[in-house]
Amino acid sequence: MSTTKEDLGAAFAGESQANRKYLFFAEKADGEGHKRVARLFRAVAEAETVHARNHLKVMQGVGSTKDNLREAIGGEHHEFTEMYPAFIKQAEVESNSKAKGSFDFANKIERLHHGLYIDALDMLEKGQATELKPFYVCQYCGNTVEGQAPEKCPVCGMPKSMFKLIE
Repeated sequence: MSTTKEDLGAAFAGESQANRKYLFFAEKADGEGHKRVARLFRAVAEAETVHARNHLKVMQGVGSTKDNLREAIGGEHHEFTEMYPAFIKQAEVESNSKAKGSFDFANKIERLHHGLYIDALDMLEKGQATELKPFYVCQYCGNTVEGQAPEKCPVCGMPKSMFKLIE
């Protein structure tokens, strides 16, 4: 039998996944010209975000910025050292090249995110002021860069136009 703490974690994960899935469903509906359905998917996605936030709050899952960076560093480290290598290996065993490619990209980018978080924590702990620069995210592989988007993504080779500005 599960505990309430486990139930909160499962509910948070489920609501978080539903949010992302519904946003992707909205993109598809928009692309097919179903504007009302797309809006419905986005509205319900926002409601799922409210649920996820509420569950995380009850779990006391948001700490100080330093604590949150440490948590993020741990999560990213787990992903690129344990989770994705195991997933890549299994995809190879099953000869699933599409899954392997998706896992490979994610694995490379999670390592990069880990470094970005470590740098941010280091600067925060040293009390160093940082210049506020935009981030750009490659919409094909997830490569995340600060400052300017490269002319060509060094991870997947996509052009600069595939990078989304995050301010």
